[in-house]
Amino acid sequence: MSISVSPDPRTRWGKGVLFGLGGSLIVSLIVLAFLWPVATSSPRDLPLVIAGPSEQTAAVEQALDTQSDGLFAFTEAKDRAEAVSAIEKREAYGAIVLGQKPEVLVASAANSAVAQQLTGVGAKLQQMLAQQVKAAGGDPSQLQVAVTDVVPLADTDPNGAGLAVASFPLTLGGIIGGMLVSFLVVGSWRKLTALTVYAVGAGLLVAAILQPWFGVLQGSFILNALVIGLSMFATGSLIVGLHSFLGRGGAVLGAILTLFVGNPISAATMPHQFLAGAWGDIGQGFVPGAASTLLRSVSYFPEAATSAQWWTLVIWSAAGIVLLTLGRLRRRAAEAKGVVTATSAA
Repeated sequence: MSISVSPDPRTRWGKGVLFGLGGSLIVSLIVLAFLWPVATSSPRDLPLVIAGPSEQTAAVEQALDTQSDGLFAFTEAKDRAEAVSAIEKREAYGAIVLGQKPEVLVASAANSAVAQQLTGVGAKLQQMLAQQVKAAGGDPSQLQVAVTDVVPLADTDPNGAGLAVASFPLTLGGIIGGMLVSFLVVGSWRKLTALTVYAVGAGLLVAAILQPWFGVLQGSFILNALVIGLSMFATGSLIVGLHSFLGRGGAVLGAILTLFVGNPISAATMPHQFLAGAWGDIGQGFVPGAASTLLRSVSYFPEAATSAQWWTLVIWSAAGIVLLTLGRLRRRAAEAKGVVTATSAA
């Protein structure tokens, strides 16, 4: 008895070529999405506070602006205490204090690369003031410009690498949670419950890894866990909501929007002012940007204003829930008319 085996249908040559070209285009777009914000970024408009006698501050502002080609956006403070307060509130990345005891204030917890740049400004300021003292007939060797880190990074993360890297697992965690709930959980209320449990559990576990285990985060453990959990819930909620409203393609759309749009312009590793055009501000309106800014603030800058980031995460979470509800209502309406859709089980 002979058994005939039918050969597998072969893909047409043209279709195979199109798949290859399409795949290469997708990879190119992914590389472009992640590389473009970095390649087009330029150091500029960095908020910097300056305090001291008006004549001295004006001269230093002009000299630094000429040397740095618009790197700094200066705001004035009446004294050192006000300058420190501006840094602690994340209104500035550093400060220059002039007078009898000139000093450069940095905050490595805000961005370690910027803190290094400002340390270099301290050296330039030292040379500038030494020339002025010498021209006035004084002894420039007696002048010393101190550099003080008013908000330092934790000893367990001295370069801030852990804090910068932590932003991507937050984004990826939200996507994973949204995808799992979308495709494995049936029923709108069950989806919402599963996503909430996932966000709470992931928030606590990830915070435990980042704070007591590796010491990347500081401050309140509960508050850090809340930020992590809410950021994952916001991303997951969007994906689950789009899946309910649009079907499988909606879940993919939510993941693409988060990973390839929101994440590259999140400015997690650089000041958002450095991104080209208005992309830095736009990035803060997406979950990855708001979450990374909020996590850094609650961990190291308890005096900073954070309402904008909290509301951003809440709004994205609410948008996902609204989409989930609309999808549920649309399916009910379709079922009432006796129409069975391909996503009715979702």
